[in-house]
Amino acid sequence: MNENQLVLLATMKMPFGKYKDVLLIDLPEPYVVWYYSNGLPDGKLGELLGLLYEIKVNGLEDLVRKLKK
Repeated sequence: MNENQLVLLATMKMPFGKYKDVLLIDLPEPYVVWYYSNGLPDGKLGELLGLLYEIKVNGLEDLVRKLKK
């Protein structure tokens, strides 16, 4: 994990699906848990969703939300 990934979680939008155009940090926890349990996408999005899972299950969302622009 690095600072750039945290900034991406605060500024990058989900590119597809039910929550298309929602900032990653604002995705509902059950949605993130579902992805984590059923297989993360390949590439950068999958890495970010894996990190987001760890942040959400540990209650650290506020640290990332502070980075929103």
